[in-house]
Amino acid sequence: MKRFVMSVFLVFAVVLVTMGCSNSGKDSSKVNLSFYSNVANDADKEAIEKAVALFEKENPEINIEDNYPAGEYESMLRVKMAANDMPDVFDTHGWAKERYGEYAADLSDMDWVENLDPAMNPILRDDEGKVYAYPLNQAKDGLIYNENILKEYGIEPPTSFAEFMEALKMIKEKSKGEVIPLWLAGSEKSALAQYFDQFATPLLVTHEDHNFEKELLDGTFEWSNYTYLAEKMKEMQAEKLLNIDVLTAQRHELNNLMAQGKIGFAIAGASVGPDVTELNPEIQIGVQPMPAIFEGGVQSWIGGERNTVALWKDSKHTEEAKKFIDFLAQQEIAKGIAEGTNLPAGLTNVETANYYTEYYELYADVDIEPYFDRVYLPSGMWDVMGTTAQELLSGKLEPEGVSKKMGKEYTRLREQAEKEEN
Repeated sequence: MKRFVMSVFLVFAVVLVTMGCSNSGKDSSKVNLSFYSNVANDADKEAIEKAVALFEKENPEINIEDNYPAGEYESMLRVKMAANDMPDVFDTHGWAKERYGEYAADLSDMDWVENLDPAMNPILRDDEGKVYAYPLNQAKDGLIYNENILKEYGIEPPTSFAEFMEALKMIKEKSKGEVIPLWLAGSEKSALAQYFDQFATPLLVTHEDHNFEKELLDGTFEWSNYTYLAEKMKEMQAEKLLNIDVLTAQRHELNNLMAQGKIGFAIAGASVGPDVTELNPEIQIGVQPMPAIFEGGVQSWIGGERNTVALWKDSKHTEEAKKFIDFLAQQEIAKGIAEGTNLPAGLTNVETANYYTEYYELYADVDIEPYFDRVYLPSGMWDVMGTTAQELLSGKLEPEGVSKKMGKEYTRLREQAEKEEN
């Protein structure tokens, strides 16, 4: 009996060893490259997944473990940063230098860098020449609008805030209140924060007589200069230029309302245009740069970096990761991703045609300014921007109160960040 048991044990051990050798051989035959992307909508995800599949087909020795955690992306990456256990390649989604800089390898020696759009330099390259990430596309955020409605009412895309307010009033008047002049999904703090963030640039940065870059960066900014935006939002609400349900409206309602011709202007992402036209082919959605606020000011696109691929500096698969990034930078692949996400490419040697191409070409001479909060505000202020906007619209705060609360939190978060650094 003992011999039988011993024999069975030996056979079992041999099987385990054999399985171990087999699995070991299988694992060693491929490199598993982890890739995390911040894309959230299905069209953007599909565009990247197609590129991943093509890469794996051409490079069977490399397996891309791609992940798209959408709303959980930032929290997941923060955990990984804290543990210094980052994905091999990852999306910096607007924070290449500010948030992810110390984790990103320098890509300046890669061939595609010579074709990097100069508009991306302030966002993806530092003064020493380090390139932090490869741009899959570049954001050009502004105001979106129903072109059919503007044409019907004889309204030109506004170049100044005064013209913008006049356009909203004309839409209300000429539609007899049937069309919402400016629609905001105010149940979501980020939608209201977007209004303040995009208009903060023409208010506080791009006009030479109203440039507070130095004060914003060194902590001496006087927040009463921010009150204008809150005053205007409150004025829009009082004059019924915003949707009446602004504080309960949800983002998913936008496409259907746009397709029904119920909205004039909105502040939203690039996917709205094709999504709306798919619902109603007769509707054309336009996009324009942000209007200037002060006389003599300039219009500006807001954005720069949208989706990227950075290489973790401590990755054990640097060679394979660079091979993947090189593949994504090939002209046809870069074109496919940019067009699939309805945004311009981040490389000058890649020509794209997407839903908004004619609008981007119309405003080709307009500069792209980085997202205001990513350059001038400490981490955590985005939530404050959205919360104060909700409190303003609900009557809990007056415009001056918005600025005071923003200033208080700005100081607190700056001090907190300084303590953490030390």
